[in-house]
Amino acid sequence: MKAVLQRVREARVVIAGDTVGAIGQGLLVLLCAERGDTDTQADKLLAKILKLRIFSDAAGKMNLSLQDVAGGLLVVSQFTLAADVAGGNRPSFTGAAPPEEGRRLYDYFVAQAQKAHSPVQTGQFGADMQVHLVNDGPVTIPIQI
Repeated sequence: MKAVLQRVREARVVIAGDTVGAIGQGLLVLLCAERGDTDTQADKLLAKILKLRIFSDAAGKMNLSLQDVAGGLLVVSQFTLAADVAGGNRPSFTGAAPPEEGRRLYDYFVAQAQKAHSPVQTGQFGADMQVHLVNDGPVTIPIQI
């Protein structure tokens, strides 16, 4: 599984003019399931995200986790993270999980996140979404498990 984390001051997902998910301080997670990914990988990715020390402590050092700061988690599906651009100028997405499996893994990841952390907000799998964010830092970290 792949994810791009963005430490945010705020973030929201809008679909057809309606906000479907929003958080204040926390992490925006752009999440991609690839062919062959498993629940175990989703669990490992979630554990890493929740404990990754990328929030500033009192001394201004990145030393606190999302759980430490009780930040929000906004999870947005993004199959385009599986893009392969090696073969030309039009990306290939054959590395992405098929839509049914991608949805299952996305739903699994979100359900596990909701059990382990609060608040958790989401986009909508497969929808045309507009993602608004104020990146804090900026801090943007790619992760692949």
